[in-house]
Amino acid sequence: MPHTHDFRQVDVFATGPLTGNPVAVVHDADGLDDAQMAAFARWTNLSETTFLLRPTTPDADYRLRIWTPGGELPFAGHPTLGTAHAWLEAGGVPRSADHVVQECGVGLVTVRREPDGGGDRLAFAAPPLRRSGAVGPEDLAQIARGLRVSVAQIEDAAWVDNGPGWVAARLADAAAVLAVEPDFAAFGGLKIGVVGAYGPGESDAAVEVRAFVPDIGVAEDPVTGSLNAGLGQWLAGGLLPASYVASQGTALGRRGRVHVRRDDHGAVWVGGDAVTTIVGTVTL
Repeated sequence: MPHTHDFRQVDVFATGPLTGNPVAVVHDADGLDDAQMAAFARWTNLSETTFLLRPTTPDADYRLRIWTPGGELPFAGHPTLGTAHAWLEAGGVPRSADHVVQECGVGLVTVRREPDGGGDRLAFAAPPLRRSGAVGPEDLAQIARGLRVSVAQIEDAAWVDNGPGWVAARLADAAAVLAVEPDFAAFGGLKIGVVGAYGPGESDAAVEVRAFVPDIGVAEDPVTGSLNAGLGQWLAGGLLPASYVASQGTALGRRGRVHVRRDDHGAVWVGGDAVTTIVGTVTL
């Protein structure tokens, strides 16, 4: 028997109307099974569709399942922020006065309001990397083939996997990132993030980021919290300032902005503005 659920679609990392990355959020989804979740995620055809459920631990405010058109993810960034926004907007009351705790496939993730965002910007604490460090020669060659660049054009590469499987390549500059025309058939299952810096006065952002994930049904993700979290753990406070803004979505006609900050304790926080664009119900 189909049931009706409250539904929101939230634009995350937005800088204005329809500039970020939308996430579909289904509330009170405990009665849905895997097949229903997967089918609805395929139907929305967004980068991610999320389902809010009761937590299984007293330490969490809610449990989240995250689906792409190609399957379930243990963690993703823009769904984390968008769902926290939707949960709070729908009247969710966190156990703590200053943060929300999300339960998901990677464990517990803290989400808080950022003071420099006027009290409305949410940020999540980047979860520990499941895989980090240098990229081997074979994978580096495959990354180069996938991006249609030479190995010599990749200034550095690292695993920055916090759940989805990210590997990242740093190119000479933002223009090189925007010039990438990937060969998705050459990815071989890799999920590749690309980053390059802007020069002084070229942008309000420090870097341009792109994210390619063809194996989950999303050729290029417009704005990606999990990738930017991994990039922050790799680069913030080193090659990049401890606090910076990343631009993403330019190549797709979006204008996403991701606020990355490494705090004094070494934790990386990834924030962005979110706005609800659709409110209604869905029958599943």
